[in-house]
Amino acid sequence: MGKKKQGIDEERLMEYVRQIKDAADQGVEIGIVIGGGNIFRGLSGEQAGFDRIKGDYMGMLATVINGLAIQSALESIGGKCCVMTAIEMSPVGIRYTPKRVSKAFENDEVILFTFGTGNPYFTTDTAAALRAVEIKADVLLKGTRVDGIYTSDPEKDGKAEKFGEITFDEAYKRGLKIMDLTALTMCLENNLSVVVFDMNKKGNLIKLLKGEKIGTRVYNK
Repeated sequence: MGKKKQGIDEERLMEYVRQIKDAADQGVEIGIVIGGGNIFRGLSGEQAGFDRIKGDYMGMLATVINGLAIQSALESIGGKCCVMTAIEMSPVGIRYTPKRVSKAFENDEVILFTFGTGNPYFTTDTAAALRAVEIKADVLLKGTRVDGIYTSDPEKDGKAEKFGEITFDEAYKRGLKIMDLTALTMCLENNLSVVVFDMNKKGNLIKLLKGEKIGTRVYNK
């Protein structure tokens, strides 16, 4: 949303895709799971009276809209991008399969994984963890509006302290809201480290990929 109350902020969109292209130009294979809360949130739909399952599908459709926006913006600056969908949605995007991911990476394409897991009751966090495990990603990066994981919400608590690193077990014990429990457990069981960082700060993504200590890393012991 950027500075807008809803929808897509063109300035923020271009900031994101420039950072993504910079990373891709370094030879990094990038798969992106995008949310849809700037357009519609399934849970908020349920609170407004929508059936939960229909609301979740509406939210998943919103992620496709965001994916197409990123694809269009990335291609406009010379990037290569492929939108994959969890269900058949031709000609909007191609149906996700790990084999198609491999071919897209061979073609130096950034991949947009859209429509979540394709199932209601699962969050975008879970979709990100699932896709990361399936494509054997080296790390799962969670871009947020804060610069890592804190003992409490830094936007509400001025005394909140930031973690440089933390284990999955410690995060569980402290009840830290890094990702939903399904996603966090999937990462733990598959030994997939997670880095939470501020995606809204220009240059953070490329710095992180170059090995600089940006954000907070969550890992197995």
